[in-house]
Amino acid sequence: MMLVIFGIPGNITILCLLITKIRKVSSAILYCSLAVSDLFLLVSLIFKAHYHLHGNHWVLGEAACRVVTACFYGNLYCSALTLACIAVKRYMAVVHPFMYKRLPKVRCTAWVVLAIWGVFGASIVPELLVRQSFWVPQLNHTTCHDVMPLDSNSHAFLLFSNLILAVLCLLVPMVVTVVCFIQILRALNQSHHDWAMYIRSCSLVFTIFMVSFLPAGVLHFLHYVQLFVNGTESLYVYFNMAVCLCCLHACLDPFFFVLMSKSASSKLYLLTFKGKKLSISI
Repeated sequence: MMLVIFGIPGNITILCLLITKIRKVSSAILYCSLAVSDLFLLVSLIFKAHYHLHGNHWVLGEAACRVVTACFYGNLYCSALTLACIAVKRYMAVVHPFMYKRLPKVRCTAWVVLAIWGVFGASIVPELLVRQSFWVPQLNHTTCHDVMPLDSNSHAFLLFSNLILAVLCLLVPMVVTVVCFIQILRALNQSHHDWAMYIRSCSLVFTIFMVSFLPAGVLHFLHYVQLFVNGTESLYVYFNMAVCLCCLHACLDPFFFVLMSKSASSKLYLLTFKGKKLSISI
């Protein structure tokens, strides 16, 4: 619940700041998208916390179970994809400044964000179509998304969809972000300017990103592979712990936004081959 208490006000604050004090429209679009997805993720986390605190007993009905599950995982994927796009944007600005300078940044960013929310819309469809809650007589509880009959075609389809989404929307964005961060740090270390504070801040964000998303991405994939191959779920407890750890990022994103804004100027100045300076917004 601490994530919800700090995360929801933090993301609302960042949204208000971005809307009222826009400096760089392309960056504002990305951070607004991230804040919105984090907000939805944290709101759905309230219902999941209620479910687990009541001994994994769901009392809100089948429709609510589908909506909460779809919202939680859809926004988890959306956050990961948006963070990867932010990393790519910074990579282009630092490593390929001339190409980045020529890009129609606002238009490109708007299309990218629309594509991300399109993926979100597609990712929640299987969760909304397939039954999620089941009465378990042995436990005298109604579970939500925890117990599913593997002999059902609809649930086999849901399992396969989740496996594909874990790869495309968690593992792939994680790899992209890692590569971008490494290239950014390498380029800044080779710069003639003093970027020590920005490098330290960037390294901190990268470390927290890895701690949050690496276990979730790997265990997400392994858990669904295990279910798909032999129907066992020995990794379920670790899978849930990793997903909870991943939610930490939704709480910390507002603080990372402030940290990155304070630790770097709004312009990155690079020396061109003619000795002139090229300014790039990052």
